[in-house]
Amino acid sequence: MTSQRTVYVSGEFVAESEAGFSIFDSALMYGDVIFETTRTFNGQPFRLRAHIERLYVGLRTLEIDCGLTADEMEAATLETIERNRPCFADGTDFQIVHNVSRGPMGLYETVFEGGVKPTVTINCWPLTWHLAALAEAYVEGVHAVIPAQRSVPARLIDPKIKNRSRIYYQISNLQAQKVDPEAWALLTDEDGFLTEGTGSNFFVVKDGGLLTPEPRNILRGVTRQAVLELAESLGLACRERNLEPYDVMTADEAFFTSTPFTIMPATRFNGHDVGAGEPGPVTRRLMKAWDMMVEVDMVAQARAYARQAAARG
Repeated sequence: MTSQRTVYVSGEFVAESEAGFSIFDSALMYGDVIFETTRTFNGQPFRLRAHIERLYVGLRTLEIDCGLTADEMEAATLETIERNRPCFADGTDFQIVHNVSRGPMGLYETVFEGGVKPTVTINCWPLTWHLAALAEAYVEGVHAVIPAQRSVPARLIDPKIKNRSRIYYQISNLQAQKVDPEAWALLTDEDGFLTEGTGSNFFVVKDGGLLTPEPRNILRGVTRQAVLELAESLGLACRERNLEPYDVMTADEAFFTSTPFTIMPATRFNGHDVGAGEPGPVTRRLMKAWDMMVEVDMVAQARAYARQAAARG
């Protein structure tokens, strides 16, 4: 195993420690950057093409021509993965992150020989530290808290376009963690309906079926879609509808979904137990089905990563 990971930067592969971008880049100036995060299971990327296709919807929306077709981006991604495989110990899964910006702003083009062009980066990072901290949360569940900060409505910035202009996520986390340092923020829209977590989607379980917020004011997550498909395969009813905090208070179960951790039970909400205050049977059934689909025991993996992290001090 080698230690120096490699990053794709605008057509070249460079050492991770040397990867960077200009202080004049629109990503830094405006948060003008589209991104995607994919993860592997047993070293294989999960639904990479779905992530890339969503990336390109964002690029079209922001009118960024990154100079690569979706097929070329996928090929560059697969090459980045292969170049980095020797850096990961056997059994270590990793995330693959794409960031694509408009590049350095035209005002500063005299600094750059040959002019300015979009910035494209692809990097791989071990999921060890992401998941190590969540090992027991899979078993005990997390505390969902609604902060004062609301989601930015789609009429202003469409959350379906995955971009880095997300300061409201950070504010939401800070507010929720004042209530409980371990809390996970759960946002609402202008009308008080639930939207999403900060980088995750949300579901509740009621009478054996799933309810999840309408897709109008949320990121339509790849993992969210996979869970909807899993639910259908298991014969579980699922409805997309407006949800209020009251619906969580009266739910039997609740959980978050996201690429890195997949399915995370939410067993408390605004200081109250959700249902019995422990991961419920439907959530556990979905988690088991997910494990079977990807051939990875998510709880066992997180615990293994927690031991590795502890051993490294």
